Amino acid sequence: MANWNALQWDGDPGHYEVYYLTVTDRASGVGLWIRYTMLAPLRGAPTCSLWLAAMDPGRAAVGLKSSYPASELVAEADPFELGVHDATLNDHGMSGSLDGASWDLGWEPRLPAAEHVHPLLRRARLAKTVLVLPHPDLAVTGRVSFDGRDLRLEGARGAQAHLWGSKHAARWAWAHCNDFESVDGEPRPDCYVDGVSVFVPRFGRELGPSTPVVGRFGGQDFRSTGPVRVARNASVFGLTSWHLKAADGDRRVIAAIEADRDAMVGVTYHDPDGERAYCYNTETASMRVRVWDGDRLVDELTAPGRAHFEYAQRDPVPGLELQVA
Repeated sequence: MANWNALQWDGDPGHYEVYYLTVTDRASGVGLWIRYTMLAPLRGAPTCSLWLAAMDPGRAAVGLKSSYPASELVAEADPFELGVHDATLNDHGMSGSLDGASWDLGWEPRLPAAEHVHPLLRRARLAKTVLVLPHPDLAVTGRVSFDGRDLRLEGARGAQAHLWGSKHAARWAWAHCNDFESVDGEPRPDCYVDGVSVFVPRFGRELGPSTPVVGRFGGQDFRSTGPVRVARNASVFGLTSWHLKAADGDRRVIAAIEADRDAMVGVTYHDPDGERAYCYNTETASMRVRVWDGDRLVDELTAPGRAHFEYAQRDPVPGLELQVA
């Protein structure tokens, strides 16, 4: 694909598409999740939306969304440029506003893109959702205003992703981190991990988990995305935690993610067929990763409060607020 950010919607119904930035600011501890989305339902008019969620330690989490007719969605593939209402996104930054919140952020692309869905499955259109990371490891600079707070970012670590498809999974967990240090506190630049684990309905029952994991460790890309491999990767997840094991040849990654329930923003996703999924996201989770090469432990990475995590299912979680219904 010439540009992994290029809009995939061809104007037909039965499609949804999402662009998002996830970033956590070490200086303030604030995590941010900014989304540009579109939905073309099987029945009804297509729409586009802007979303912003913020997790500020010591304050209640914030979740905002504004929707518009699809006529307010514009896109160019090369060079990539996306507009939703008055907001813009390109390969070097994003700016926009909604409901008293605003953002003006910039970055320079660094590492190669990564795709979670194997090219064979993507080309055969067997995956109902495709996830790619056009920019898996970014240093984000600029400003974000929300809930009466004006935040300045100076090289905050994050990533920008793009996904599209016709149907969300039955339930899933997702995590990302690119702000690691060693157990002794030494920075680990050029390292990241991004994975998703999904259960899907098939033949009247739920199949899974299927768990693709991508990353970079010690200067080498890690790709655990083969059709057989993703079914073998071990994965156990719930609302506030995920434990996974993934392999790429002789290399293995063992990761544990823990999230604070009180720092999660609950939002509602709508499928093109009208069904809903309920997602609970935090950008201030913690992650610990062990990287193995054969029987040799080559590194152990930590990211307290700087990992991004999402859990979703088809029913709302009792007792947990949905900021975006």
